[in-house]
Amino acid sequence: MPSKEENTHGEGVEFITLSKTELLAQTVKTGIIKSNLIPMFAGLTLALYKYELNPLDLIVNILGAIIGSAAVIASAGAFNNLYDRDIDSIMERTKKRPTVTGQISSKNVLILAISLAIIGIGALYLATPLAALLGFAGLFLYVVPYTIWTKRHTVYNTEVGSLSGAMPPLIGWAAIHPNIFNPAILSLFVITLIWQMPHFYAIAIRKMDDYKAANVPMLPVAKGMRRTYITTNVYLVLLIISCIPLGTLSYGLMSVAILLSIAWLFMNIYGYHKKDHKKWATLLFVYSLIHMTVLFSTIIIYSVVGIILNLR
Repeated sequence: MPSKEENTHGEGVEFITLSKTELLAQTVKTGIIKSNLIPMFAGLTLALYKYELNPLDLIVNILGAIIGSAAVIASAGAFNNLYDRDIDSIMERTKKRPTVTGQISSKNVLILAISLAIIGIGALYLATPLAALLGFAGLFLYVVPYTIWTKRHTVYNTEVGSLSGAMPPLIGWAAIHPNIFNPAILSLFVITLIWQMPHFYAIAIRKMDDYKAANVPMLPVAKGMRRTYITTNVYLVLLIISCIPLGTLSYGLMSVAILLSIAWLFMNIYGYHKKDHKKWATLLFVYSLIHMTVLFSTIIIYSVVGIILNLR
C-alpha cells in the first residue's frame, strides 16, 4: 500500500515503498543510461567498421566503453537528482523520486554519484585515455554548466545540456580509435547534439505546467509556442545539413539520416498548424524517439555487417 513521507518542503508525498534495486534504478535513472548506451555503441561499432578492426582484439576497450559509459551516465543522473530535489518536489512527474521523498539519503546519493564517477572514468581509461577525458567532460558539462547553472536561469539550458548528451557516440568511437575528427563521427556527434533541442522542447510543452510551477525557463514556458516552433524548424534544418558528412563513410547511412530528418521537419510544420499544442508536442516527442531508434539501429546493423564481412 502507498505510504506517506514528508518531502524537503514538508509536504506530504504518497509513494510506494521501493526495493533497494528500484531505489537505485530511480536514483541513477536507468532509462537514460539505456538510451545513451545506444548512441555510444553506434559510435563504437562505426569505428570498428571504418578502421576494419577485429572486435575480439579490442574486447577490453569495448567492455571499458560499455561499463564506463553506463557508470558515468549513472553518476550524472545521481548528481542531478541530488541537486534538483527542490524543484523535483514541485513537479508532478518528479515529486515521487526517492531523493525527494527521503527514501534514500542525500549523503548516500552523493557517495553513490562520486563512486560511480570514479568507476566510470576508470573503466573508460582502460579503453583509452581519450575516452576517459570525453567521459569526464560529459559528466562535468551535465552537472555544472547544465544542472547547477543554466537549467534554472536561461532558455538556452537545453543547448548547454545537449553538449553532454552528445558525448556518447564520441566516447564509443574514441574507445576504439583516437581520430574523433573523422567527418562521420563528427556528423553523428552533431546529429545527436541538435536532436535534443526539438526532443526536449516537445517534453517541455507536454509538461509545461510542471516547468512553470518549478520556475524552470524552458523555451516554450519562457518564450511561447511561436518562438518554439520557429526555433525547432531552424534546428531541424540544421539537423538535415549535419547528416551530409555521413556520406564520407556511407551514402546509404547519409540518405537514411536525411530522410528521417526531413520527415521530422514536415511533421513539425504539420503538427503546429493543427493548433493543438499538446498533440503537436506529443507527435514531435514520439517521432524524435523513432528518429533516433531507426537511425542508430541502422548505423549499428550496417557497422556490424561490415565488421563481419571485413573479418572474412
